[in-house]
Amino acid sequence: MYEIIEVVNKILPADKPRYLMGVGTPANILEAISLGIDMFDCVMPTRNARNGMLFTSNGIINIRNLKWKNDFSPIDENENTFADHQYSKAYLRHLVISSEILGAQIATIHNLGFYLWLVREAGIKSRKEPLLTGKMK
Repeated sequence: MYEIIEVVNKILPADKPRYLMGVGTPANILEAISLGIDMFDCVMPTRNARNGMLFTSNGIINIRNLKWKNDFSPIDENENTFADHQYSKAYLRHLVISSEILGAQIATIHNLGFYLWLVREAGIKSRKEPLLTGKMK
């Protein structure tokens, strides 16, 4: 995939946004940004959230695991969505295990917030900062 991005980058105009579809792991997104990709479209944060997988600042967690049953700490203390601080891991685990739709919704809000943080942080360090900040000519 990365080799193809490099080939396409030589063909596409440098002053136009670059879109990569269907790539979704945080590592893949960071690598693609470093290669000049500006936009992404992926189901990973929402699909994985519905199945109890959360992307956090401390790594990936499966909220279904028993170890979270009595963990009343925030979903992610380092993130900025209301869900990260309003709900505990134990409560989210209960909702997911019980197949409550609210569990999928909270997990989705969290994962989307994580991805926004990831891309924002990467954009600050990226050569594409003018595009991400809206200052592109």
